[in-house]
Amino acid sequence: MSEFLHHNGHIIPATEWHLSPDNRSFRYGDGFFETMKLLDGKIVLQELHFERLFISLEKLKFTRPEYLAPGYLQHAVYELVNKLGIADRARVRLTVYRGNGGPFDLQDHSPNILIQAWLLSAIANEFEPNGLSMGIYTDARKTTDLFSVVKSNNYQCYLMAALWAKEHGLDDALVLNAHDRLADATIANVFVVKDGTIVTPALTEGCIGGVMRRYILSALRKEGIPVVEGMITPAELSHASEIFLTNAMIGIKWVRNIEENTFKDNMAHYLYNKFIKNHLW
Repeated sequence: MSEFLHHNGHIIPATEWHLSPDNRSFRYGDGFFETMKLLDGKIVLQELHFERLFISLEKLKFTRPEYLAPGYLQHAVYELVNKLGIADRARVRLTVYRGNGGPFDLQDHSPNILIQAWLLSAIANEFEPNGLSMGIYTDARKTTDLFSVVKSNNYQCYLMAALWAKEHGLDDALVLNAHDRLADATIANVFVVKDGTIVTPALTEGCIGGVMRRYILSALRKEGIPVVEGMITPAELSHASEIFLTNAMIGIKWVRNIEENTFKDNMAHYLYNKFIKNHLW
């Protein structure tokens, strides 16, 4: 547990923060979160994180107060990591949630802002040499609606997929949408390399609108590397030469195998060296 938290504008001891049993985030998962990496005293891809946060606020119909701006959030994060003495390297989670009430009786739609931070491992920005062993989780499906892209506090589908992966001795699991196509992994977006083209599920396929996903897509297009946001069926994975995952914390991790299919790491390693290793954001 983080020793201190930043809650609604104030740093407090973690032991002093309590959530009411009537809270809508606890009851219904009413809210969302951002997980950010802080390196050398700077939030990696800060602009993209805060842009997604404000879009999520609007999608989920929070009332945005005037003070809630990028500068306010940046100051709050830096205030907390400095208090904790981890300003050089930290994992930061910013949770936004509504207050107490039932589905129909809530009057106040102002966001509560909770920020937590932990020391980030020194190897967190390194390329994983061994790759991931994964499977395909089939007991739940991601929806493909307006809210699918939001990092919602209702994380049940991904939690069950992660539990399934652990029970089967896997590093992670791929999650499907309601059409039996690939959405994403439990905590990351998915990219598939096939016949010289990189394909990642489109946002309409139910995947989270990942910040690192957006960054990598932009980098690929600037490099002139063929990339498509489209549809991927599980059957297509067996014909891929590479599969890799991306998120703001891990950067890029390559997938060694999915069931009996094995993959290389050439493109993942190239992208890591060019766009992540020295965090050229």
